Amino acid sequence: MDKELVHVLLGLFSTLASTTVFVICLKLSNDRNKKKLPPGNMGFPWIGETLEFYKAQKGNRLFEEFIQPRIRKYGKVFKTHLMGSPTVIVSGANANRFILSNEFKMVVSSWPASSVQLMGKNSIMEKQGESHRCLRGLISATFGDVGLETLVPKVFNSILSHLGQKWNDREEISLYRSTKAMTFTIVLECLLGINVKAGMLETFEKILEGVFAPAIRFPGSKFSRATKARLEIHRMIVEVVREERQQMEACGRLQEREGGMLLSRLVAGLIWGEISEEEVVDNIVLLVFAAHDTTSFAIAMTFKMLSQHPNCHALLLQEHVDLMRDKRPGEILTLDDVKKMKYTWQVTRESMRLFPPIFGSFRKAIVDIEFEGFTIPKGWKVLWTTYGTHYSADYFQDPLSFNPSRFEEPFPPYVFLPFGGGPRVCAGYQLAKLTTLIFVHLVVTRYDWSLLYPDEKITMDPLPFPSHGMPIKISPKM
Repeated sequence: MDKELVHVLLGLFSTLASTTVFVICLKLSNDRNKKKLPPGNMGFPWIGETLEFYKAQKGNRLFEEFIQPRIRKYGKVFKTHLMGSPTVIVSGANANRFILSNEFKMVVSSWPASSVQLMGKNSIMEKQGESHRCLRGLISATFGDVGLETLVPKVFNSILSHLGQKWNDREEISLYRSTKAMTFTIVLECLLGINVKAGMLETFEKILEGVFAPAIRFPGSKFSRATKARLEIHRMIVEVVREERQQMEACGRLQEREGGMLLSRLVAGLIWGEISEEEVVDNIVLLVFAAHDTTSFAIAMTFKMLSQHPNCHALLLQEHVDLMRDKRPGEILTLDDVKKMKYTWQVTRESMRLFPPIFGSFRKAIVDIEFEGFTIPKGWKVLWTTYGTHYSADYFQDPLSFNPSRFEEPFPPYVFLPFGGGPRVCAGYQLAKLTTLIFVHLVVTRYDWSLLYPDEKITMDPLPFPSHGMPIKISPKM
């Protein structure tokens, strides 16, 4: 082959290669141009609109001051930039269903680095796919009919003991702080079978203070203090877990996995090699946080609404008076009794609709997502919020009014989400329900009560709470 032909062939190959590269680049460019990002404002470099978000959240006005104005301007799907990440905020039942039901397929749970380190990278909130299903199965099994039948008398007696020790001979009590201590004890002792020791609640509270703080360890910072408290709790729980394992292996109590305390179930999973010791510890820590703070807030908001709506309080009280007629003096409640508290549960749900214990949660897109004509790029955060449906007239008539009777009929899926939804719906919501209903029963049938500040403001740091701790006046019923 002569040199001239070689040069011609090389020239043709070079032209073909260049053309191919050009076509590929043009296609990629066209593909990018076809991606229509949601409308919105990304705010300042890096910080985006984080300051506006935090300001609205701290005053418990995230929907009114941050989300609703942007929905009016951009629609129910809009982009922003929060905490260092480009974020798409979505609203409405269809959006909730799409995002929450596609967990593990299109999105995964996304928490701040501080939350992951303090709750534990081996907790269920960080697990994906099969490992998530395994852990969730162990936890959820506790709340079957047999488990709930076992839990009701334990929760009843725990609340009765708390009221006797903390409420009797008192004329004023902080309802929120009192129920925080009570729900903390219920989670540890009734659900997990771990005795509460002096200082444990205070140590857990120190961890919570750093959950959403910047993950920077310098002396005196919230995250530094929280990390130190987390190590203390870790040592304490490891000791409990290892002691439980020794006892179960020594006497062959692996059958406790089917009907015992949640701690026994988790340790049985450890013995069978299904989960690790770190997974047991991290999930105990997560369960304590997930259960006691949100439940105490739900209880506080239920009493806030009852105080402001005497007619609802009268109907609720009558339900419990009727229930007591069928009970002997001193007889404890059963699961069937709790199931009869239909109006009380309507009141509680309506209170949680107006004051959701969680504002929503973040997900991260693991693929490019096409939704409502827009593209949510891979790697972007997605935020769904309870307010997007709870406060919407599309789902609730006169949404800002308190109307428990609206819960006489069920709502469509992904409309009412105080416990989240999809594969990550709160595994312990049944315990929250039991605790709230039994507590309301014992208080309204045994005490006259009134709020000192009926219009007390709600703030968030990082979870919502009544700014004064919701002090109430109490006196035993005659």
